[in-house]
Amino acid sequence: MDDVDRQILAELQKDGRLTLTELAERVRLSVSPCHRRLRALERSGAITGYHAALNAPALGLGFEALVFVTMRYEDRQTVAAFEAAVTEIPHVLQAQRLFGDPDYLLRVVTRDLEAYRRLYDERLASLPGVQRLSSTLVMANLVEARPLPL
Repeated sequence: MDDVDRQILAELQKDGRLTLTELAERVRLSVSPCHRRLRALERSGAITGYHAALNAPALGLGFEALVFVTMRYEDRQTVAAFEAAVTEIPHVLQAQRLFGDPDYLLRVVTRDLEAYRRLYDERLASLPGVQRLSSTLVMANLVEARPLPL
């Protein structure tokens, strides 16, 4: 990956809806070489997809919590079952496995506190192998979906 590839990635992080022509102009390439580089970046896995950034509160999902999960059992089968179950919960926007205690960090959005309570009681608390859940409410998002420093 060279400086031109990094420039292509930086431009796409700013605006994933750029046309190929616009992208080529911004990185000072003709369309064909820009297209070849773009496809190579996609094939290499450097670009994993193109997405629209949505405003959760504007869509009625204004309640956000961070949930720390401590596992009771950490055998391979239980971990696999937990991770598979977490990926099936649409309100879990991010799930990260951590070193140490707690074992996982989940970022969860819901409509309001009552919807979060139901999700917590009906889905999160019954996940495989969970010993303890601890939640903290998000007051404000200061940095979110920041572009990668290229």
